[in-house]
Amino acid sequence: MSQNVLSLRGVVKNYGDRTVLNGIDLDVAEHEVVVLIGASGSGKSTLLRCVDLLEEIDDGQILLDGRDISDPRIDGDEVRQSMAMVFQSFNLFPHMTVLNNVTLAPRVVHRRSRRDAEQRGRELLDRVGLADRADTYPDRLSGGQQQRVAIARALAYDPRVLLLDEVTSALDPELVGEVLELLGELATSGRTIVMATHEMGFARQVAHTVCFLDGGRILESGPPEQVLDNPREPRTRQFLARLGGVGRAGSG
Repeated sequence: MSQNVLSLRGVVKNYGDRTVLNGIDLDVAEHEVVVLIGASGSGKSTLLRCVDLLEEIDDGQILLDGRDISDPRIDGDEVRQSMAMVFQSFNLFPHMTVLNNVTLAPRVVHRRSRRDAEQRGRELLDRVGLADRADTYPDRLSGGQQQRVAIARALAYDPRVLLLDEVTSALDPELVGEVLELLGELATSGRTIVMATHEMGFARQVAHTVCFLDGGRILESGPPEQVLDNPREPRTRQFLARLGGVGRAGSG
């Protein structure tokens, strides 16, 4: 059995009097791809933001390699060096070239030399199919290309866990495929990934575990063939039926 890289134990997150995460338990093993599905407002994005310590939890624990990173005494900036999150919006620096966007964190945060960071950056841009755009500025790229740059940037310091929050939802439909193809390659390369997605067909292909969130709880989880093809919970069946089994759900 692979060691758990990430574990959530009874995680609760409230916004005022509204409970957004209501006792989340989740284990993510080394090299596992966990896909979060659910309707808008189900808690998917909030869960990812809590894992990345962008939001403080109100109860429970978040463990990274057995270390309680939800302890208030933990240095969040130091912990985030072991994780990388890619958002719906690309969040690239418009005044910096593609290569400089990818190499900024390795140089500034991880203290790598410019030469080493740029060598790694060019390797990653080649991997995401953008080696020839290294000196281009983000506004000269399509949305799909910008999102691939954002993914290359997330991989630049080899994170333990890659967190992906609806990374295709802001793209025009014709650009979705190129990003999903890249994510598929990452999923099969042994990366540890937790991702929220509205692409059910993609979830079926790449996930080891699919978690259906509803009302801030993981209502059902298991292999994709179980959760997506033969769900046990009536609410899961209702959600998937509304999508025709394979389709899109809103961000959460």
